[in-house]
Amino acid sequence: MITIRTLVDGEIEFLTDMMYESIHIPNDKPAKEILLNQPGLKKYNEGWGRKGDRALIAVNDKNEALGAVWYRLFNEQNKGYGYIDSFTPELGIAISKAARGMGVGTKLMNAIIQQAEEDGFKALSLSVDPTNLEAVHVYKKIGFKDYGMSGTSITMVYQL
Repeated sequence: MITIRTLVDGEIEFLTDMMYESIHIPNDKPAKEILLNQPGLKKYNEGWGRKGDRALIAVNDKNEALGAVWYRLFNEQNKGYGYIDSFTPELGIAISKAARGMGVGTKLMNAIIQQAEEDGFKALSLSVDPTNLEAVHVYKKIGFKDYGMSGTSITMVYQL
């Protein structure tokens, strides 16, 4: 059985592991510490737990972490790749390799959408590499729509 719950302080390392996994680099992916500290990416994990940050984790019946979904607000001076505006959180998601194909991602996405509604947001955004066809398909199936391009990534939005 898969349970979705709020991430707790002791699980921040797992969250950063999932942040690393969420970055689609098929070949020669830099090490986690190098990649997550690059200027364009550091903003996603630095100082996690600030106002507007939200993370959910999927665990199995043994409380083993299977994946995570999160969102964070950015502003005009510090835009994320999926930036829409300062009132729309940018979402990220990753599933551990062993848990892929089990419906964990869909459960996490449904839970974070519900959480965003409860938190009073009107939309969620995300950024996805267009070559990550499986992710693009899943996001569209859930209801995300193309919003534009940011560099080489598609920005998508989900209206709550």
